[in-house]
Amino acid sequence: MKNILLFGAGKSATCLIDYLLVNAPRQKWHVTVADHDLMLIKSKTGKSYYVTPAAINIQDEAARQQLIQETDLVISLLPPTLHIIVAKDCLKFGKNLLTASYIDPEIKALEKEIEDAGLLFMYEMGLDPGIDHMSAMKLIHSIEKKGGQISSFKSYCGGLISPESNDNPWQYKISWNARNVVMAGSSGAVYKEKGKVKETDYVHLFDQSKTIQIPTLGKLAWYPNRDSLAYMKAYKLDDIPTFMRATLRYPDFCEGWSTLVKLGLTDDSTKVQTDNLTYYQWASQHLKPVKDLSNEENIANFLGISAKSKIIRQLKFLGLLNGETIHQGELTNAGVLQHIVESKLAMEPTDKDMIVMIHEIEFERRGITTRLHSYMIVQGEDHLRTAMAKTVGLPLGIMAKMILQGKVTLTGLQIPVTPDIYNPVLKELEEYNIRFEESFE
Repeated sequence: MKNILLFGAGKSATCLIDYLLVNAPRQKWHVTVADHDLMLIKSKTGKSYYVTPAAINIQDEAARQQLIQETDLVISLLPPTLHIIVAKDCLKFGKNLLTASYIDPEIKALEKEIEDAGLLFMYEMGLDPGIDHMSAMKLIHSIEKKGGQISSFKSYCGGLISPESNDNPWQYKISWNARNVVMAGSSGAVYKEKGKVKETDYVHLFDQSKTIQIPTLGKLAWYPNRDSLAYMKAYKLDDIPTFMRATLRYPDFCEGWSTLVKLGLTDDSTKVQTDNLTYYQWASQHLKPVKDLSNEENIANFLGISAKSKIIRQLKFLGLLNGETIHQGELTNAGVLQHIVESKLAMEPTDKDMIVMIHEIEFERRGITTRLHSYMIVQGEDHLRTAMAKTVGLPLGIMAKMILQGKVTLTGLQIPVTPDIYNPVLKELEEYNIRFEESFE
C-alpha cells in the first residue's frame, strides 16, 4: 500500500482530503494528514480506515522527518514560507513533492539538486497558479498547432463570494488563507501591454482596477497580479506585445481595499501593541484627528471623501470606527487586519463562494485576427466544500494519483505546462464540473 503525506488541514485542504479518501480503497493508498490542530484534522477526515491524523508542530524536525521518511509522496498546503523546510526534507529522503504555491527563490536555488536526484517537485499545482497554467497552455498549444500567431495573452482569476451570499458592503468573504488575502498585491505588479513593460506599485494597485465583462455575471474589477513577465518564458510567448495575469474582484472590494492600503493598515513591517488600543485609534494612526469632528468625519477628511460614502460604510462594517479595544497583543498592522477580516468577513455555514477564471487570447491566422475567450465559473457547495477548496485541492489529488500510478515521467522543479500533465488533469476536473466554455470574436 502506498502512503501519501499531506501537510496542512486548512480551508483549501477539505476537497483534497475528500478526494484522497474516496480514491483510497481502489488506489490502495493510505493518507496521513499532519497539522498542529488535531480536532481540525479529524473534522476533515472523519473515521476513515485509510487515514491517520498526525498532530505535529511543523518546526519539530524529528517528528516532521519521521513522517516524510515513511511516505511515498508529500503534498504541502502549509503557508508558503514553510514549504522550504518540507522541500529540503523531501530532497534529503528522496520523496516527490506537490504544492499549490508559487515557485520562490528559495526553492529555485535547489533546482539542480532536485533534478540530479531524479525527483519531481511540482509547484503551482492548484487554482491560480495551477488550473490557469494548464488551461492556458492547452489553448496556446492548440492555437499554435493550427498555425496561429499569438499577439496578446491576458488571464484573469478571482475567488469571490457567490451572488446569493454577497450580502456585505465589501462584496467579499474569506474562502482561503486570510493571511494571503491581506498580503495580496503587496509586492506590486509588472506586466507587458502593447510592447511596453508596465509596473504598478502597491499603493496604486487597487486604484487602477479596471473592469471586464464576465458571461452571466456582468462586470468584475481586475488588478494586475505579481510578475506576469516571469511566465512569458514558461508559456513560450517571450516576444508577444501584451502579456498579463490579473486578479478578479467585485468593484467595491477594490475601492475599499485601496483605502486600507492608503491608511497604512496592510503594512507588515512594524509591530503595534494592541492591548490598550481601540480599533479607531489603530485605523487613524496616520491621521491628525480634529477633536470636534466625529470618527467618520476625521477619516473621511483624510481620505477626501464624504462621511456618508460607501467607503465609510465599509470601514464601519469592519468595526474600525468604534472605541472597542483590539486586545490581541503585539501584531503588525497586517496581523491586526487579518484578525479583523477573519471575523468580519467570515463565511457563514450556508454561504457559497465562486471561482471565476477567464483567458483572452488574440491571434492571427491566415491574415485574420481572432480573439478567443475561454472562461470557467465554479460554485462552492457550502463554507467548507468551497469552490476554492475544490479548485485548489482537486488538481493536487489528481496529480498525486497520476504519480503513484506511475503515469508521470517528468522530473525536476516543474509547473504544470506540458500536455502529459494538463490533458489528463483537465479531463478529470470536468467530472467535477470544473470546465471551460469558449467563444470567438
